[in-house]
Amino acid sequence: MKRIEGREKVTGHARYAYEYPAADVAYVHAVQSPIARGRVRSVDASEALTTAGVLAVLSSADPPPLGSRDNPELALFQTPEIAYNGQIVAAVVARTLEIAREAAEHGLRITYDEEPHDVRLRTDHPGLYRPEKVEPAFPSDTGRGDVETAMRDAALTLDATYTTATTHNNPMEPHATLAVWEENGDLTVYDATQGAYADRDAIASVLGLAPERVRVVAPHVGGGFGSKGHTRPNAILAALAARAAGRPAKAVLTRQQMFALTGYRTPTIQRIQLGADAEGRLTAIAHDVVEQSSTLVEFAEQTATPTRIMYAAPARRTTHRLARLDVPSPSWMRAPGEAPGMFALESAMDELAIAAGIDPIELRLRNEPRTEPESGLPFSSRNLVACLREGARRFGWESRDPEPGIRLSGRWLTGTGVAASTYPARRLASTATATAEDGEFLVRIAAADIGTGARTVLTKIAAEALGTSAERVRVEVGDSTLPRASLAGGSMGTASWGSAVVLACEALLKNGDTGTADTTEDVEADTGFARHAFGAQFAEVHVDVDTGEVRVPRMLGVFAAGHILDETLARSQFIGGMTMGLGMALLEATVLDEPSGSFLNHDLAQYHVATCADVLGIEAVWIEEEDPYLNPMGSKGIGEIGIVGAAAAIANAVHHATGRRIRDLPITPAKLLG
Repeated sequence: MKRIEGREKVTGHARYAYEYPAADVAYVHAVQSPIARGRVRSVDASEALTTAGVLAVLSSADPPPLGSRDNPELALFQTPEIAYNGQIVAAVVARTLEIAREAAEHGLRITYDEEPHDVRLRTDHPGLYRPEKVEPAFPSDTGRGDVETAMRDAALTLDATYTTATTHNNPMEPHATLAVWEENGDLTVYDATQGAYADRDAIASVLGLAPERVRVVAPHVGGGFGSKGHTRPNAILAALAARAAGRPAKAVLTRQQMFALTGYRTPTIQRIQLGADAEGRLTAIAHDVVEQSSTLVEFAEQTATPTRIMYAAPARRTTHRLARLDVPSPSWMRAPGEAPGMFALESAMDELAIAAGIDPIELRLRNEPRTEPESGLPFSSRNLVACLREGARRFGWESRDPEPGIRLSGRWLTGTGVAASTYPARRLASTATATAEDGEFLVRIAAADIGTGARTVLTKIAAEALGTSAERVRVEVGDSTLPRASLAGGSMGTASWGSAVVLACEALLKNGDTGTADTTEDVEADTGFARHAFGAQFAEVHVDVDTGEVRVPRMLGVFAAGHILDETLARSQFIGGMTMGLGMALLEATVLDEPSGSFLNHDLAQYHVATCADVLGIEAVWIEEEDPYLNPMGSKGIGEIGIVGAAAAIANAVHHATGRRIRDLPITPAKLLG
């Protein structure tokens, strides 16, 4: 199908959060802390308040009343304590954004008591500890068998450490909010969010309102990659500013402010140990991770969890250790856990294949498990082998040079690499309604379309369930007044919402005019199988022998993700993830300045994201799967698996081209020439 909202977007009629009109709207500019740890000693707002057009100043000098302080990231201005550089310490509300910014920069006098801060992640950090769980609710550590003995007895061993950089989500649309208080005390919030219901509940809790008194509207969202999965300070800031100014208020984070206030992927330090017999069959696997969170909240990324399900090995261990530093809180970023974790695991598998003298694809085939290795559950479907074989055929893997660093054309070395992909296939409970009138159908569900095409695919799902054409179906999403739905995240959106839509449409056909559905019981019955999507990533790279510059002329992804509901939408999601994986491999790294505790390259001029010019040819295909244990559509999530394994495939290709193994992402010319 063509994108239902496509014409609205390309003609500019699609409204995003900051674009909604409001009468006598006020604008907010947030003031951020220049220190990483300490407290605000004093706030002098007298000059700002006398500036023409300034309506209010918010700060901890006069804390605005809140209903809950349980989330310290959203409990704005409640304490003078400073937990990281970039924390919001004040805000100016004015008739224009220019006045608010000018008054904030020149009319506020804020003094600080600075304390020594700790912002560097390291394996010997004295504060490292084992969290009770990693995202979303996995055990921090798992193990089976004696890894040390198995490693000692192994014919082949690998012990290597891999690191991934701090990276930021950087969606095209900045985080923005318009807050409007009604005369009866209700609140309407137009917010850039990945889930209207979750956002509504969080905002209501912080402000001390009953959830039904808050409405969140978000029909169009310009990307998120996880950063809009949590309620961010801009939403609370807009509501507080609107209350203080007595009029609607808009709060938007600048691109620079987003680097401190909207989450990021934690840097990781990962030690992988592999033991294998002479034929390359794994006898031991250990994956030990060190990562960071803030002092405000605990966020433990599930970096080692893909190792628990990928390859057979009788002795196995995965661990996570966390350091709470004076930094902004990390959060979800496209394929959290799987993206950094599979870079380490799939790089290690490539290294083991070379040490064993075995083709990297063959090594993976030899270690294919019959059941999920840690749980012992049968897979609902697992077609990794098919993806590897089909990818090898399409990519021309049989012509690959057996040794690294031997194909030179002019100044360019050429290499190819492969890596596996995986991501869980889950769903959450959602509700939906379907109604019929005069031969037309209306489906309502509070899903979120963050640019993925949710409206389109849900329209297609509903039309097929109703046995009618898509032109006769209209789907409403993006509003908390609609039936409750899970947020867009964890590659669960289509599976969760589609399940509710199918059941609602079936109920409509049975009842005649109205159908409702709640999938809570269905989702609770999702037991007895290990449900995952799988894939294989292939990459070719060219490396300049003089400069170390890396070019990627082609990438191929082959995926097994259940029934593909729409080919155009699926390809878009796959290649979007693969392009983001290229950025992870070669470009993206947020640099922390230790003396100040701030991110240095906090804009798109210095933080480089991959674009279409960075990969000449990118292809995504899939293996059609029949999996009856997933949902009514037989589909698996595809939003995140595209990034998983892409960075490892490129890193493995760089090694094949140059003979140099770079274990520290991103792979830069300086590292190759060092």
